Amino acid sequence: MSRLTERGGWVILVSFLIGFTLTLIPTPEWADRFRPQWVALILIYWCMALPERVGVGIGWMAGLTLDVAQASLLGQHALAMAIMAYVTNKAHMRLRVLPLWQQSGTVMLFLLVNQLIVQWINGVVGYPPRDWWYLAPPLASTLLWPWVFVVLRDLRRRLRVT
Repeated sequence: MSRLTERGGWVILVSFLIGFTLTLIPTPEWADRFRPQWVALILIYWCMALPERVGVGIGWMAGLTLDVAQASLLGQHALAMAIMAYVTNKAHMRLRVLPLWQQSGTVMLFLLVNQLIVQWINGVVGYPPRDWWYLAPPLASTLLWPWVFVVLRDLRRRLRVT
């Protein structure tokens, strides 16, 4: 049995695939502004739960995949996700002991920094934001964090992902 399937690596991969699917599903135009950052939420969870397995490299690859899937500037999401993965890995011991509502606040800060990095890169290349709606996805994602955390934690425990 390979190490990937033995330790539940397939669960991590499938959770990221579900996150990419939820990110790419078409939504009505009015709801698109509030689309949660599914891949970022999943990355934060796995960096917090298993920092020795999911880190900056996985964040970079997830960001590159988002760049290609969303036809954005190659590397912009990759940089933002890698920075977010690094910060989450550094703070994972502190994040784990926080109550869920405080975790949500910290996750909101991580997601806001992630979004600001992406918007900063857009501004550098000549596409500044037209309005403040780019802050809506981190706020919508923050509201979903408790459910994402509980679902992934229960899945990790039930399937014994280590």
